[in-house]
Amino acid sequence: MDRCPSRRTVMTGGAAAAAALGVTGCLQNPDPSRGGGGGGAEKYVEGQVPGPGTVSVLGAFGGQEEEALMASLAAFEEESGISVQYSPDQDFTTTIQQRVASGDAPDVALFPQPGGLFDLAAQGHITAIDAFLDYDSLNSTLIPGFLDSARYQGRVYGAPMRMACKSLIWYPKKAYGEGGYSTEPATMQELYSIADEIKDTGITPWSDGWNADQATGWVGTDWLEEFMLRVHGPDLYDDWIYHRIPFNSPEVVEVFDILGELLKTEGNVLGGPTTILNTPFSEAPLPLFEDPSRAMYVRQGNFVTGFLPEDILANMDEEVGVFAMPPWEGGFEGQPILGGGDLAALFTLNDDSVALMKFLTSPEFGVEWAQAGGWLSPHKTFDASHYADETTRRVAEIASNAEVFRYDGSDVMPNAVGGGSFWTGMVEWLNGSKSAQQVCDEIEAGWPQ
Repeated sequence: MDRCPSRRTVMTGGAAAAAALGVTGCLQNPDPSRGGGGGGAEKYVEGQVPGPGTVSVLGAFGGQEEEALMASLAAFEEESGISVQYSPDQDFTTTIQQRVASGDAPDVALFPQPGGLFDLAAQGHITAIDAFLDYDSLNSTLIPGFLDSARYQGRVYGAPMRMACKSLIWYPKKAYGEGGYSTEPATMQELYSIADEIKDTGITPWSDGWNADQATGWVGTDWLEEFMLRVHGPDLYDDWIYHRIPFNSPEVVEVFDILGELLKTEGNVLGGPTTILNTPFSEAPLPLFEDPSRAMYVRQGNFVTGFLPEDILANMDEEVGVFAMPPWEGGFEGQPILGGGDLAALFTLNDDSVALMKFLTSPEFGVEWAQAGGWLSPHKTFDASHYADETTRRVAEIASNAEVFRYDGSDVMPNAVGGGSFWTGMVEWLNGSKSAQQVCDEIEAGWPQ
């Protein structure tokens, strides 16, 4: 399970600009004849290039995640006769660039963010998925919008094999149930009304924590991205994260102000801005499960359950509740989901590597990983009975019912912004040292050319 967003090295310079020009809201099957990177104009036919019987794979999964990955591949290896040689690397983003540059690329790589994928696609090293996968069939089973996260100059260069879901509101089931509060608010405005009811009882509605040492502020970027997606919809969200509109556009400043009404209003969040900035993000859910509960809500991704107390984890389905962060009334009408995913990409085109890619990106992959915990399928059609608990099944249902999925924007922005000025800007805005307009102006001025 991802215990925190592992950054966050993303595209730089020309690849970022080119990707920005090429990413569109269109989900149609791209025309292979357009080129646009490593993909060939011809559809790969089985038998064209016989495989050697082994496929090398590079990814960032180690420890228990590596064990779960290999367990999920065991049946494929036995049935196909293909041996998967997996190499874990915690510095994946650097290592994949070095290996490709030295002519030692793996056959398949599992990218935790799309930025490095775009860089290598721009250099012609990766084969577009429509050359060897059934694009329309794949797209029909995935949560809508997922393939756009790997779209470069009109073609898609990676397909998801794991999903992270961020647009989640967690609550303490027992205390929340005793209060009789709704678990299905239709809009954020309705959720605010419920929060006011909670506040009237003397309980602070929200708990939040942004402290992450050198990465302090990333939780704030998630908050802003959630509201950009809900208030202005996926098309403008795409324009923003790919810098087709300036970071200091009026719509972005507006969303800062909307977010400020939630986070900065006295009594809404435990301790206010100072406590938010000083509380480790991993500790944000803990006040919900004290006796009595000191807060009722925390907004965080599916990985947050890994930080819950052991007694709560031991009885999670009875103790922990979760619902989707609702839409914004007057904004995008559907239910959007912000998240992430690990994208499988092909460097070596042959029968064996194609066979592995077909399995990795199918709704059949991941059964053993799901049973072990810490994994979500990006496919709506994955058999949810394989998940280890009802809470995970609920998260999977939330993601599957979304109208649109969008990738965490700071993971797509250039690293100087998404892992730098955006993080620090959120901190400066929350502590009051800079206004929303000042923060947006400075981030825009520092956007890499």
